[in-house]
Amino acid sequence: MPRLPAPPDYPGCPATVIEAQVQGRSLRPPRWGLWDVLIGLGGAMVLGLVAALVLWTLDVPVGVAILLGTTVPWLALAGWPILITRLRGNGARIDLGLQLTWRDTGWGLAAGIGALIISGLAALGMQALIPDLTSAAAEAAEELEAESGRAAIVAFALLVMVGAPVVEEIFFRGLFFSALRKRGVNAFFTIVITAVVFAGFHLEPARFLVLLPTGLVLGWVRWRTGSTGAAMLAHGVVNAPGAIALLVGMPDVSP
Repeated sequence: MPRLPAPPDYPGCPATVIEAQVQGRSLRPPRWGLWDVLIGLGGAMVLGLVAALVLWTLDVPVGVAILLGTTVPWLALAGWPILITRLRGNGARIDLGLQLTWRDTGWGLAAGIGALIISGLAALGMQALIPDLTSAAAEAAEELEAESGRAAIVAFALLVMVGAPVVEEIFFRGLFFSALRKRGVNAFFTIVITAVVFAGFHLEPARFLVLLPTGLVLGWVRWRTGSTGAAMLAHGVVNAPGAIALLVGMPDVSP
């Protein structure tokens, strides 16, 4: 017997769904789910590999290679959730909780500061074990600092502070979080699962235990507010010190 789609207001749905219903909007049962999470992850990895191969073959400047190599996978990571919720749901804003109220802003800022402190302590602990601990973003920033102009550095800093939080949260605390909740996974395991996959997705084993607590806090604020916008803001707060350090000429500070 085929599985019936969950109602729009499934337990744990974003606050935007409830608000739309209160406003009298007729919502479609969302027909996207965990298969779309796999498509998004797989698509991002494939696009990343293809972009790397093409950029290496064309021997493009370092700045162009880093910026394109960073953003091309986002076509799947953010593009697929936006497309599939439009085609098989009520659009990304409603289905994925893409809003930011004043209340969400307060929670997002508080969660971001908390995540920054916790991840900073985790990084200090890891550096005691791995003295030369760094991040992929910091290494890319050092290459830009050495071989590219100011425009490329500013663009990369904006990608770190704004682009990555928006794109990654659309996917992890938007599509993935909602797909798990829609499937009936409780809030605790949803927060943990999305955090583990988020940390692993960065493909930086040495920093896994630094990224994991950040993912847990981001999942918690998404659950607490029902807003992916709050998670985006918190993520931006976490990434801001690294982006600012890049702008002032300290690329070795990890975002």
